Amino acid sequence: MKQSDSLQRFMFEHAAVRGEIIHLDATWKAVLERRDYPLALRTVLGELMAAAALLSATLKFSGSLIMQIQGGGPVRLLVVECGADLTMRAMAHWDGDLAEGAVLPELVGEGRFVITIDPKKGRQTYQGIVDLEGGSVAAVLENYMQRSEQLDTRIWLAADSHGAAGMLLQKMPDGPEADTDAWNRAVHLGATVKSRELLDLPAREIIHRLYHEEDIRLFDSTPVHFGCTCSRERVANTLRMLGYDEVRSLLDEIGYIEADCEFCNQHYVFDAVDAEQVFASDVAGPAGQTRH
Repeated sequence: MKQSDSLQRFMFEHAAVRGEIIHLDATWKAVLERRDYPLALRTVLGELMAAAALLSATLKFSGSLIMQIQGGGPVRLLVVECGADLTMRAMAHWDGDLAEGAVLPELVGEGRFVITIDPKKGRQTYQGIVDLEGGSVAAVLENYMQRSEQLDTRIWLAADSHGAAGMLLQKMPDGPEADTDAWNRAVHLGATVKSRELLDLPAREIIHRLYHEEDIRLFDSTPVHFGCTCSRERVANTLRMLGYDEVRSLLDEIGYIEADCEFCNQHYVFDAVDAEQVFASDVAGPAGQTRH
């Protein structure tokens, strides 16, 4: 049986080639349950989600990896966030009706691909930005990895209304070189995998079908799950950044402040009492002075 919501790593024993296969089921459905995305957008967003998990698993980092496609077409923004523990969330913005069979260039037009690695805990954030190049999410990411990271990377992705999946092969810069043709052979065989196979077959069966004549090392699979990092405290911190006077002005105008998380649709409401509690720690000033 297919192991749902998991990432399977594998490695060629005598060559500098590593691989990963991702299956997203409940994780992907949790995204779809929170917003009714058009069919064409579901495909692209699901593929981007699978790609983010694959890339995240190749990195040694804490915090989160964020992938964005910013477009000038009917789809203006796609965002996927993947934590180091493979906790994921995703969302997209679009205008109007989208043609059912539309592909990435038709959906986003000219745009940018942005990868951000946020290590959290006050450490420096890394961000890479390139123009969108390629007719698919896989092609865009392959171009990014070649240009920005100088790493030979091949990616195959698939998504529908029930799941998202993908496979990544990467030529490691340092590793055994006993089999110098292994990379070309791995890519050639990998290119034979079909979208339906990626979505329906267990990772180990895919690896066996493609590489049964190779010496492959399999690692323990890693679970993946949906999770949103929004919280009432984060909204409160945003209000603190706005400042007491600005918040009081908004409350005087409409009586409350609302905030919605675009990833999970959680709804937050702050009334005058809530706002006073947000700023309560700021009330006492130097030498016992109070703010009026």
